[in-house]
Amino acid sequence: MAGRNCVAVYLDLLSQPCRAVHILLNYNKVPFTLRTVALRKGENKTTEFTRLNPMQKVPVLEDNGFVLTESAAILRYLVTKYNIPEHWYPSQPERRAKVDEYIAWHQTYTRPHTASVFITEVLRPRLSGSPVDAVRLERALAVLTETLGLLESMFLKRQPFLCGDDITLADLLAVCELMQPLGGDRDVLSDRPKLLQWRSRVQSALGESFDHAHSVLYKVRDNFKSKL
Repeated sequence: MAGRNCVAVYLDLLSQPCRAVHILLNYNKVPFTLRTVALRKGENKTTEFTRLNPMQKVPVLEDNGFVLTESAAILRYLVTKYNIPEHWYPSQPERRAKVDEYIAWHQTYTRPHTASVFITEVLRPRLSGSPVDAVRLERALAVLTETLGLLESMFLKRQPFLCGDDITLADLLAVCELMQPLGGDRDVLSDRPKLLQWRSRVQSALGESFDHAHSVLYKVRDNFKSKL
């Protein structure tokens, strides 16, 4: 989608938080200009992009001269600025605080522990040409297993979604992250029925916007499988 005065987002859809931003915009029909930044080609290190984000990371949002980095800040801004339904980021203080609680927890647990599996099984071998380090992978999976247990017990509990009865930014960030190991044909939720049901609810709620955002990851998975 594009428009003369619409928000621009700089994304690489192999990036988990970039997919979350893309899904939020696409699902809620917010007009936006997509500017792809291919990390694998070093496009994040160009002079032009570095002016936008000196950290050389995606996603980045640009809205009529206003520039914002960091996915959680971008998602919150979009909900507030573009009249996205408030269930994504509730205005009621206690409900909003629960979403903020998960987002903070996500950065220390779900994100690094899930990414570690993908990096160990897919990214590092692809970049180095060396085989998967089985010991390191086993260790990464063990850490992720503990995190998934906490995700169930601390957040999901008996609720349909992580923060209650409605889908929120917490679910969006979590599901995009937990999809990442699929790039190595690994479903980290395969032996966790409660989290599988949760993911199914999230995916069903998001419809085509979910698969659209994950199309690049699906291609990585298919390429990985073809080389086994």
